[in-house]
Amino acid sequence: MILLVGASASGKTVTALDLQKRYGLVKAVTTTTREKRVGETDGIEYFFISKEEFKKRLKDGKFVEHSLYNDNYYGCGVDQVDDNKIVVLDPNGLHSFLKLNNKHVVSFLLIADEKTRHERMVSRGDKQENITKRLENDVNDFSLDKIGKVDYVIHTENKTIEQTSDEIYKLYKEKISN
Repeated sequence: MILLVGASASGKTVTALDLQKRYGLVKAVTTTTREKRVGETDGIEYFFISKEEFKKRLKDGKFVEHSLYNDNYYGCGVDQVDDNKIVVLDPNGLHSFLKLNNKHVVSFLLIADEKTRHERMVSRGDKQENITKRLENDVNDFSLDKIGKVDYVIHTENKTIEQTSDEIYKLYKEKISN
C-alpha cells in the first residue's frame, strides 16, 4: 500500500490519480459520516455511514486511522490495507498506518517549495484567501517534526506528474519485493 502525505498542492492527489491510471493502483476507499454530495456514490468516493455506526466500528478496532473534521468522522478501514492500494493522508493518519509495521505499507512525503505550491493553487482556481490560509497552516501542520519518519521523500517542484508517479511506483515495488 502506498501512503502519500504532503502539504497543500505538493502533488498528492494528482499523483494518486496518475498512479491509478497508469499503474492500476486502487484508491483505498475511506469512510465518512458526512452527507453524500450530489454525484457521489457510496463505495466509490467514500463509504457513507452514520456517526453511531462509525463510533461502533471505531470501538471494534475496524479503522487504521480516523479523524474528526467539521463535525464529521473520517477514517480508513483495516479492510482497505492491501497491496496495490493508495491513500492520501495527513501526518496523524500517516503515524497510525506506520504503527502497523507492515513491510507492504510504503510511505512517501511529497515536497514542493512554497512558490510552486502557491502557483499550483492559483492555477487550479483556489481563492487567494484560502491559499494564504493553507500555506500558513501547512508550515506547522506539515513540519518535518510533525511528519516524522517516512520511507521516501520526493521533491515534486521540478518533475512532471508522470515522473513523480514513475519514481514512487519504482521505489514502492523495490521496497515490497525485499
